[in-house]
Parts: sequence; C-alpha cells; structure tokens
Amino acid sequence: MSTGVPPSSGDDRFRRSSNGRKRRAPGGRGRQLSGHKLPATLSPTAVRKLHVRIWLVWGVLTLSALILVGNLFRLQIVQASWLQQQAIEQHVVNLRPLLPRRTIVDHQGNALALDRMVYTLYAHPIMFKQPKPDLAALLAPILNRSAADLTALFNRQDTGIEIEYAISEDLAARIQAQAIDGLELVQRQQRLYPQEKSLAEVVGYIDVDRKPQLGVEYSQNQLLERSLQTARFLRAGNDTLTPGRVPDTLLQQDDLQLKLTVDSRIQRVARTALKQKMQEYNAKRGAVIVMDVRDGALLSLTTEPTYDPNHYFNYGLENLRNWALTDPYEPGSTFKPINVAIALETGAVRPDDVFNDEGSIAIGEWTIENNDYAQNGARGAQSVSDIVKYSSNVGMVRVMQRLKRDVFYDWLAKIGLSQPVGIDLPSEIAGQVKSRDQFLADPIEAATAAFGQGFTLTPIQLAQLHSALANGGTLVTPHVVQGLYDHAGQPHWHPAQLEAPRLFSQKTTQAVLRMMEGVVEGGTGKVAQIPGYRIAGKTGTAQKASTSGGYSNARITSFVGIFPAELPRYTVLVVVDEPQGDDAYGSTVAAPVARAVMEALIAVEQIPPSQPVEQSAELAQ
Repeated sequence: MSTGVPPSSGDDRFRRSSNGRKRRAPGGRGRQLSGHKLPATLSPTAVRKLHVRIWLVWGVLTLSALILVGNLFRLQIVQASWLQQQAIEQHVVNLRPLLPRRTIVDHQGNALALDRMVYTLYAHPIMFKQPKPDLAALLAPILNRSAADLTALFNRQDTGIEIEYAISEDLAARIQAQAIDGLELVQRQQRLYPQEKSLAEVVGYIDVDRKPQLGVEYSQNQLLERSLQTARFLRAGNDTLTPGRVPDTLLQQDDLQLKLTVDSRIQRVARTALKQKMQEYNAKRGAVIVMDVRDGALLSLTTEPTYDPNHYFNYGLENLRNWALTDPYEPGSTFKPINVAIALETGAVRPDDVFNDEGSIAIGEWTIENNDYAQNGARGAQSVSDIVKYSSNVGMVRVMQRLKRDVFYDWLAKIGLSQPVGIDLPSEIAGQVKSRDQFLADPIEAATAAFGQGFTLTPIQLAQLHSALANGGTLVTPHVVQGLYDHAGQPHWHPAQLEAPRLFSQKTTQAVLRMMEGVVEGGTGKVAQIPGYRIAGKTGTAQKASTSGGYSNARITSFVGIFPAELPRYTVLVVVDEPQGDDAYGSTVAAPVARAVMEALIAVEQIPPSQPVEQSAELAQ
C-alpha cells in the first residue's frame, strides 16, 4: 500500500521523489532559482535590448575613463606647478613681524621717542594651583603692590584679569621665574617719551592702538615705521615653525634714527622762562619759537599749556593743540617792521623820511591812537626809524598811506599771509586777510593793517617773515626734520630743500634791521638788551578781536628778536596770550622771555660778542 500525494495538474512543475523531497518535473519550460524565473531562451527583442544596455555600459565606462585620463593630464601636466604651490602654501605661514618704530632724537642726539618691549600681565584664577592669598603675597614685592590689592583682583572673576598693563622685561623675567600656573604675559611694543613734556608739541605721540597722533609721529610716520617685507615660514606637522627656516632678514633691522633740528637745552630754557612769565601775569597761554634764519630750522617750538605724551589721555584739547601752528591771531606792532620793508622795497618811502605823528587821527568814522597817546600826546615830526623805535600807530598809518591800497594789498598776498608756511608738522592753519574788494573799498582796512591789525597769521608765520628780514630777504620754510641718521652719525636721507623766494632786497632788510636795533637800544624793547651783543627787536601789544565784533579789552603781547644783529642767525619770537594786569605789555611780558632764550643760545652755540657797527658793516658786505 502506498501513500503519497495525488499527482498534480500539468501546471505543477515538481514531483515527489522516493525520499519525499520535491524534484523538478521533466519537460518544464524553465527553472526557478530563489523564486525568480528566467526564460530558457531570449527573444530577438530582448537580445537587442541587452546589446543596447551593454553598449551603454561600455560607453559610460569609456567616457569615464577618458574623463579620468583628461583630469589626470590636467593635474599632472597642466596644473602641476600651481598645485605644487598650493600644497606648499598649506604649510607656509606669512608673518610680518612687529618691528619697533625708529627712535626720534634731537639735534644733539638725545632720545625724544623710542620703542621698548613691555608685557601685559593677565591672571586666570581658574588655573591657580595655590591659594590666591599665597600667590598674591608672592607677586606683591615684584609688582610693588600690596598683597591685599592683588587678592581682591584675583577674586573679581575666573579668568582674563588684567593685573599690570606695562611691565618691563626685567620684571617679566622675574615673574616667569616663579613658574606660576594661571599667569599670562603678553608681549608688545610701547612708545616711551623720555623728555616727557619738554618737546611734546613737536614729537606728538602714539596711542594704545599704535596709531600716530600729532607732531612728527604723525607727519613723519612713513619714516618712523621700519619697512620689512612679509617673512615666510614652513609649518611643521605639529603646527610649529620649522627650525632653521627663519630668514636672515627677519633678524636684521636698520639702526636709523629720525633726527630733528630742535635742541632740548634751548627748549627747556624757553619753557621755563615762558611758564614763569605766564604765572606772573596769569596768562592764558604762550609760545616761543627759535628759528635759524639761514634755512628755517627750528631750534625750539614751545607752547603752553602742553602735555606729557606718555600720559596723553589725561589731557584735554587745549593742551594737545600746538596753537603756534593752529591759531591765527592779529600780530599788532610786531608786524610793523614787515610793513616798513614793504614801503622801502616799493620805493614809497626812504629810511630818513619824516612824518608828522599827531598821536591820534581819524580815518572815516574811526579814530586811531598811539598806545601812549594819553600820556605823551602827539610826538610831532618822526623819522621812519623813530616810528619803529617808539611803535607809533599813527606814524605807521602815515607811512603806509604813501602806498596805493592795491599795491599794499598785493604785497600782503605776495608775502603769503593767507597761505600756510608748509612746515613739516601737522594741522597748520593759514592766516586770513580781508577780500581785495573790501580792503580797497574802505580806507580803515589799510590803516589798521599798517600797525598789524585787521588780518591774522600764526606765530610760526610771523617768525618766518622776520627771518626773511634777518637773512637778507628770502622766505625760508620752517622745519623740524633734519633727516635719517645712523648711530655713527652718518646721514642716510635729508628732506628736499625747497627754493626760497626772495621778498626783499638786502638793502631793504639791512635798513629795517638797523631800525629794529634802535627799538632795543633805546625804544620799547630795552628790556631785551644783553651786554656786548647787538640785538634787533620789536615789541607788540595788540587788542584781541571780540567774538561779538570789534575789539575786547583782552591783550596778546609779543616780542620778536633777531641776533646777532650784525650778522643775523636766529629769530626768537615770544607770544603771550591774555596776560593780566595794567603793566602787561610786550616789553614787560614777552621781551624778558626772549632775552632768557637768547642768553641760552649764546651759551649753547658759543656765540662771541658783537663787533662794532663799522666792523659789522664790513662783515655783512
């Protein structure tokens, strides 16, 4: 008896074997693998589709191969050098080292500004491994601070506490020797000004961001910054610079210094004398300028009030501004010698011409008086020399009335009153002159200009014009930069010398200087006398213009001296603004300061006593 499954229908492709397993029935159309059916034979359409697929695959593979070969050619041949450079750049660091600025020195080589390496000390208490009081006690004697203050600082926050802003290299080394975890020293360059206030108005300063401000620090920044191309270093695998790859140029720097024409010795004397008179007369401000008349080199440029460039942030605008360059004023009688030179040069007057000094005259609706008219009245017949000697306003009006007003105005333009002098310091302001139409329309304009009012100029421009009288008539440019010198004193660069235009003939300037000598010998400038030396000078006491129009009771006093008068070399200008007191005049306030400065020049420059007038005339020829 047999058991089994009944035979299936013809669609069943499997039969049972004797061991009970299924087997494929013979005669089936295909076979089944893993549940998929494959035809035993392919139709022509299927064959064509298969061929298309094969060609497509081969096409894709061939195209990919061609693209790959092309890309390899591009990378290996066409862009090989560029890729190599890119690979190098990934391991190269470009650095421009922070080099110290060049040192600024005075005419004698004394340092006025220099860079030094300092460190800022930060504390990160979160990293301390010792108690805060113990670390404070350890640092206190090094920093010269109390341990209690340091402990209080440490307790402010966990990290980033600034302890000291500028620590010297010696102190930084002592701190590093303590090996204290949690302290950080950040290195930086700091600008130091050893002369402090002495030459601040000339030197200027560098702020905390290393940005130059004021003075030659600003105007000569390109000369003070050392030029060094960016250095390239190869980076090692641990992200450090590869040893031995530091270029030699990085270790080299020039030793050039920016040398100025100013003399610290003269500057200190000028400041001391100026401050003394300002305190005596409770003056608002003052200025002293000492110029070499031969080339315009400034030996002193002093203004008060001033500031300490090491602590510039403690001062206001009035201290920072160099008002001898930035604040035009009406010069008053110190301009009279310039007007006399104009009148002589044009031939309108001669030195021995005589004018009637009434002491008071009316010009239109205005009255002009001499300063001493209330005491001395009319002076009567006065030569041009007497007019200068006694500083007669009325006499100067009479002298300048000899010129046509348009000629007078053209000369004021010719000497450059409305133009800056071109000094190599920043922020210079030009003076102001009335318009030509206004000057010619009203005779009072020429009358007031005759004795130095009704227009403005800066102290530096007045010093320049008097230097033209001193040197024979040429208008030299005031400057403070002498050049770049190495430590051996050898020059490497000098500023270009500008051509000095001629304003007056030597005959004219000699005549004016002789008149100015009379001012010091027996006129308003007698207080500036120095025994044994011939000095030409002129005092000035001018009313200050009022903001509401007209003139106020405030005065600006001045004195200009030229010496040695027989062979002039220096112009000394002193201006003191708003001195208080009934006796505050150019002769009492400004002239004594000029005398102190000239005495210092005699000692420093070893100027011998003057020759007699006859011998001096021979020397001048």
